Amino acid sequence: MQKLLLFILKTLILAIGIAVVLDFIYTAIYLQSNNRGKIDYVYNSKPRNYDVVILGSSRANNHFVSQMFEDRGLKTFNFGMSGGHLFEADLLLKLMIERHYKIKNVVLEADLNLSNEHRADGISSKFLPYLHDSKIIEEHFSTEEDFNSLYYIPFYRYIKFDPQIGFRETIKTALKERTSNLENAGYYPLKKHKKGNMKNNIVNLNPLPHNKYYEGIKKICKTNNINLIVVMTPMCENVVGMNYFDKVKKAYPEIHNYENVVKEDQYFSSCGHMNDTGARLFTARILKDFFNK
Repeated sequence: MQKLLLFILKTLILAIGIAVVLDFIYTAIYLQSNNRGKIDYVYNSKPRNYDVVILGSSRANNHFVSQMFEDRGLKTFNFGMSGGHLFEADLLLKLMIERHYKIKNVVLEADLNLSNEHRADGISSKFLPYLHDSKIIEEHFSTEEDFNSLYYIPFYRYIKFDPQIGFRETIKTALKERTSNLENAGYYPLKKHKKGNMKNNIVNLNPLPHNKYYEGIKKICKTNNINLIVVMTPMCENVVGMNYFDKVKKAYPEIHNYENVVKEDQYFSSCGHMNDTGARLFTARILKDFFNK
């Protein structure tokens, strides 16, 4: 019995030791990366200057054409992240400020995600390699239910989120394989898909009266003298529950409602995402209304 317990103890110590070593190796690899995605592009960067930084979900990533801002002489990058929530947008902006970015304007897409304060695991997990390296990331995750396991159990976060930051992604990161995330200054154009879902139902969505991550973004911009432009972006005509946008406007009157600026199905790839043609029409309107100087 004593030999068995000793064997179990040695095995446990060995497993913990391996986990610690692997955690160190994976983290070291991510700390050298700046070309895989928008998070490492910011985290491992030096100070940058932007006239316009775009934040939000895929409805920012696919809707704001960075080059059209650039054509106006506005240094711009679209940091919208498909699948992301305001949890991630708030954290990414915090990291930019920590890295002494000089930002004149933040254009924030805030509409559907005002209805929740959840993190989006597919995106938020990409911050986790830096969990022990960054106090800002640590504090941002500190209220999450699984924070203790993510923070204190070595290598656990890499196992839990293996598709996002596990072995395969770590190898590609080590090999410095590029992705399309940073092309077109962050803007991702969509095509018109014949099988795109051109119906949507948002009847059950309601904006929170006080979304803490949205309020966090507002506070950061005010503190750092950044002009914050918050907009709701278009959806196709076949949406049930479009009064959601009226609810947002009532709860947050400072948000500009552009949900009906582009409506025809020909300008959409799916009901919630415009194709490149629609995005260009929408971006032209934003430039006209806010940057027409």
